[in-house]
Amino acid sequence: MSTSHVEVERKFEAEESFELPDLADLDGVAAVGEPEEQELEATYHDTPDLRLLRSRVTLRRRTGGSDAGWHVKLPAAAGARRELHQPLGRAARTAPKAVVAPLLGLLGTATTAPVATLSTRRVVRRLQAEDGRVLAEVADDTVRGTALAAEPGEPATVTTWREIEVELVDGDEALLQAVGDRLVAAGAEVSASPSKVARVLGPARAAEDVPAVPADGGTGGTGGKATKKAAKKAAREAADAGRQVTAGDVVLAAVAGQLAALREADIAVRTGGPEGVHDLRVACRRLRSIFAAYRTVLAREVTDPLRDELQWVGSELSGARDGEVALEHLRALVAEQPPELVRGPVAARLEQTENRDHEAGERRALRALTDRRYLRLLDELDALLAHPLHGERAGEAAPVVLADAVKRSGKRLRRAVHAAEDTTGEERHHALHEARKAAKRVRYTAEVAVPVLGAAAEGLVACAKEVQDVLGDAQDTVVTREYALRVGREAAAAGEDAWTYGRLHALEEARADAREAHFWDLWPALRSAVKAAAKA
Repeated sequence: MSTSHVEVERKFEAEESFELPDLADLDGVAAVGEPEEQELEATYHDTPDLRLLRSRVTLRRRTGGSDAGWHVKLPAAAGARRELHQPLGRAARTAPKAVVAPLLGLLGTATTAPVATLSTRRVVRRLQAEDGRVLAEVADDTVRGTALAAEPGEPATVTTWREIEVELVDGDEALLQAVGDRLVAAGAEVSASPSKVARVLGPARAAEDVPAVPADGGTGGTGGKATKKAAKKAAREAADAGRQVTAGDVVLAAVAGQLAALREADIAVRTGGPEGVHDLRVACRRLRSIFAAYRTVLAREVTDPLRDELQWVGSELSGARDGEVALEHLRALVAEQPPELVRGPVAARLEQTENRDHEAGERRALRALTDRRYLRLLDELDALLAHPLHGERAGEAAPVVLADAVKRSGKRLRRAVHAAEDTTGEERHHALHEARKAAKRVRYTAEVAVPVLGAAAEGLVACAKEVQDVLGDAQDTVVTREYALRVGREAAAAGEDAWTYGRLHALEEARADAREAHFWDLWPALRSAVKAAAKA
């Protein structure tokens, strides 16, 4: 059985002669427990190219101490890591499937094997409050790390050092900072290495030029922030190198940022994160839009098949998300109604439907994410970044190519809107759904261009997002109305009064009409924003 907790700790390097300072007089600390000595043995598992370590994730089997077992450490937030724990079991050389399962989105089709071992003599001192609670643990570690040979015939590499770890238990950040300040004042230094195994394997093998699940739980923020931050970094690096920023620089960086966001969302899905499915679908959409909008930058013979596979992933995840959103909205709508207009156990039936459909959607989502088809897609996205096949405009100046892409996406949007203008009723609903998808394309295209085109592209992103949200609300009513009909029929079959479900359907029809009317008010501003960004 797997358990999980968030680990908040700080690491410090110390010379052999370092003496641990007195910590008993720190605020909130009533006593320092007697030192407890432990002997820890850990074997770290990874792929030959260290995919886990490059994503700041560790997988180890450790014996000794109070938490022996298989550990998976994931980035959680600044200064924190989420740790998943499983019992040791009998497997030693190969990580059990249940242990590896949360990491499949990082591994793709690759398998793990031992890459390093650590032997640690640990002396633990616990900082205690007046009531006996343990506020923090201070571990004084003497470490011997062995990097196993990467290739047959190569020698193993041994590294030894001393390290002080401070981990919060029931204390707060102020205590963590105070202990760290005291250690530094006594001669320790803040560790430059994110983990012991990273220090053992070294920078030569733990390269940082590969997209990673970020240490702060986001690539500077998921979604659009990930795209813009990655593109901005690429533009800055090119400028620092004294060369022209090319379209290839910016677009490849945006792809890398979105692949990192996708993998972050993948881990969230596999470990029960609340927004994992939504974030994963959005990452797939953004990647598809980037490949489509910048098809002159990256070769279509590579990106077109990737777009098809990303669309498949999104469709497999749609049931888990669309139904959840629809039923949450309907339940909230029921709660707003006057009691006399809610006939029968409407809220309870909607909740039962949501729970049932959520479980089915989760099972389908996890099946898709363990499918070899999905894992091969991840491998192919990695290969695109490692060995990109450029299109004819990849080497051109970024501003010109990016502005052209924004202009093309704007033309596509105008065609979709003009098509909607000539329709009525359900045909208009469908046409505006196509306009919404075109507005998404505009937004995602502009996100890539923001670091190069500046404020005009930023304004377009904001405007397109508002339109996307408005038309998204209208499209959501298609699903809510289907649920109102479906659950209403089930209620009627069970002998319940189904009148309220008809009312919900009518309210959702009115919501669709109102949101579509709002879109027509917003359309002139979006059209102008496209023109401004295309000229930037």
